[in-house]
Amino acid sequence: MTSLPHRILQALDRFNAVHPWDHNAHYHRWILRQLPRRFGSALDVGSGTGDLARLLAARADAVHGVDSDPVIVSRARRLTPEGTAATFSVAEAPTDLPTGPHDAITCVATLHHLPFAEALDTFRGHLAPGGTLVVVGLYRPRTATDHLLGAAAVLPNAALGWLKNRGRTTPRPASMTARTRPADMPFSHIAAQAHTLLPGARLRRRLFWRYTLTWRRP
Repeated sequence: MTSLPHRILQALDRFNAVHPWDHNAHYHRWILRQLPRRFGSALDVGSGTGDLARLLAARADAVHGVDSDPVIVSRARRLTPEGTAATFSVAEAPTDLPTGPHDAITCVATLHHLPFAEALDTFRGHLAPGGTLVVVGLYRPRTATDHLLGAAAVLPNAALGWLKNRGRTTPRPASMTARTRPADMPFSHIAAQAHTLLPGARLRRRLFWRYTLTWRRP
């Protein structure tokens, strides 16, 4: 978002602080549409408070969420009803991930915290044949297209924040308490490396300063 004029950025930050909503959770339903109706094992990397893992558990035999933050892993466990097919553990990605193989691996707003090529290579190795990788990531705006898409997201961002909070001032949801950092890779670099490591991967810039990546292991 650094490409927007400073005053607009300040106004947007003030608005989001008063009417917060989770830009990552916005893509959860889209993630589910990329996956089969039923599958065996799923791994959610950077699972945070577990919102996506719990959604995956409605379709999977077993879901394992991993996050490097012990506090947020504890919160995910508390928020998960007993009997849900989702478990959570503290692990450093990509080195300490459960090897699987997994029928689905998801990674939302986490890949820019990791060594990019090493992480994708690890995800590829942990997928079962026919398994699906779905990433929702952040990138550093650099091109005119990036900047235009970022500017186009400002009004929808405000509208959704107002509607989701019904115009009220509300605290941040638990899912927005995870540690954050800005992305440092531009989309073009992300796409080039992804296509090299994951032939046939599909990448697309999205609204709300995100991109998506999907890949199915042959």
